[in-house]
Amino acid sequence: MKKALFAVALLGLVTTLAPPPARASDAATARARRWHALSETIFGKRPLLDGSGMVSLDAPYRALDAALVPIKITLAEGRNVKSVYLIIDENPAPLAARITFGPDAAPHELKLRVRVNDYTDMQAVAETADGKLYMTRRFIKASGGCSAPVGEDDAAALAGIGRMKLNLLRPFTVNSPLEAQLLIRHPNFNGMQMNQLTRLYTPARFIDKVDITYNGSLVLHMDSDISLSTNPAITFGFVPHGPGTLEVVAHDSQGTVFRHGFALPLTSD
Repeated sequence: MKKALFAVALLGLVTTLAPPPARASDAATARARRWHALSETIFGKRPLLDGSGMVSLDAPYRALDAALVPIKITLAEGRNVKSVYLIIDENPAPLAARITFGPDAAPHELKLRVRVNDYTDMQAVAETADGKLYMTRRFIKASGGCSAPVGEDDAAALAGIGRMKLNLLRPFTVNSPLEAQLLIRHPNFNGMQMNQLTRLYTPARFIDKVDITYNGSLVLHMDSDISLSTNPAITFGFVPHGPGTLEVVAHDSQGTVFRHGFALPLTSD
């Protein structure tokens, strides 16, 4: 997966450096060529089927904040989806995330917050257990999200790095799907942001892997890249088969590991 992320990031850099289309009327053709190159890099020659009725992607047509764009992926229930890809075509690293679901997942809705670098197509691709790929697309108007500064000071952005919080969005009920929101404190520096005090570019340091388990059984695994927003938020579903511990293990690109366990059902402080 890391090789795929690197290949897509390299393709993103090469395309970003290329000159823009000569006329605005060429934009649709340019986007189609861009997606063709990306899809072959990520999926090879595997066919991408119409995702209508299988996967939907919700995102604002015009983002209020390009560095904090909320997206929601909805997957058809009962279709045995094993993983989902989120691809933001015009970002420097287009493959924003790949989420693989474990046996305790309830993969109906998935929400993330992402950065968007320029007006772009955004794709969600669902992969079923039999290896078929189903795609849906949205066009997003946003720009500058990848270079937007993370506050005024890097030290302040790094304060409390790795802290986590879990919010349950439905009442805890044994053997019933439960929706939860995981918040991770991390600046997700991507190497494109300028420190507002030193005027130097901050080295990249971003979350590249997250594993969530419940009582030792996998809920989901996520491979990610620089397109996730600062302080990532992941909303996901799982089925608790009794009280237990939801454990989160997050890795970042500097090799730091962050761990936190949440005893469920949660109790108020």
